[in-house]
Amino acid sequence: MFVKPESASALFAGPFAIATLSEPDGVRFPALVTAAARVLDLRAAFGDPRLTVRGLLDIWDTAAPRLAALADQGSGLRPLEDFRVHAPVEPRQVFQSGANYRQHVIDLHVAHGDPADGRSEQERRAEAAEIMDRRAAEDLPYVFIGLPSAITGPYDDVTLPSWAKKPDWELEVAVVIGRAAHQVSEEEALEYVAGYTIANDLTDRATVFRRDMPQIGTDWLRSKNAPGFTPLGPWIVPAASVADPGDLRLVLKLNGETMQDESTEDMIFDVARMVSYASQSARLLPGDLVLTGSPAGNGMHWGRLLRDGDVMDGSVTGLGAQRTRCVAEDAS
Repeated sequence: MFVKPESASALFAGPFAIATLSEPDGVRFPALVTAAARVLDLRAAFGDPRLTVRGLLDIWDTAAPRLAALADQGSGLRPLEDFRVHAPVEPRQVFQSGANYRQHVIDLHVAHGDPADGRSEQERRAEAAEIMDRRAAEDLPYVFIGLPSAITGPYDDVTLPSWAKKPDWELEVAVVIGRAAHQVSEEEALEYVAGYTIANDLTDRATVFRRDMPQIGTDWLRSKNAPGFTPLGPWIVPAASVADPGDLRLVLKLNGETMQDESTEDMIFDVARMVSYASQSARLLPGDLVLTGSPAGNGMHWGRLLRDGDVMDGSVTGLGAQRTRCVAEDAS
């Protein structure tokens, strides 16, 4: 299905962004998208018929100024509405963050609390707030590995597996790496960021914790990595166009009703801290994603999980918007 994107005036911050598009023949290609909703095929512009967005990110230091010049040039452009929009990049690695928004973690602390805990909700929230303040001052981010195979496009349907009893939404800002990074400091971490995009990191709450062997703890493989559980995009907005990643507003609407509405100011660990921390153990590669966590307002908080036919609209300041429809898996 070819989707006509939102109005050009609200596409993204800055003069251009990068996308992966396809024509009716189904061949995907890297594209420069202008703020006026016009498209340039970058295969021709870079003289490489096999070029991908990840290939651009492999040479981001030299590609970025060329892209800016092409955006200014404005020739050879076609209407964006003629194309299908896919996930903007196929990463080699996906680094996901848990428990990184203060209010969100407080909500989860209460929702997942021991039913035998006799304390009031106010007391449990106070305890969680104290833990979050201590984490910010003394502890480290919580990062784990996601699968690229879970990624789908920003307008694609999301299949809810029959085994997922409590599927939930988690709108996030995703960092796109533009230079190989290993053991970089917080002060230099943002130099390795090519840009930002939107991710909805769906989670089946029923399988987050291993009931058969509680001492193992969380099971992120099953709870977060079903095919299509990470709608991504629509664009990679260059870091130069995002004035402050610590001051972006995330809004997720379910069937038109606002469920998440929070600023990245509520992050416990900011983007630089997240990138730096992930790089201390792993070597981050161009095109890799660092998901930065989700704010308060998930389904567990509202007592309303995802079901067949639900439509999620997610937007982040300057990064655009995505729309995905939930479809129940055919159990037959």
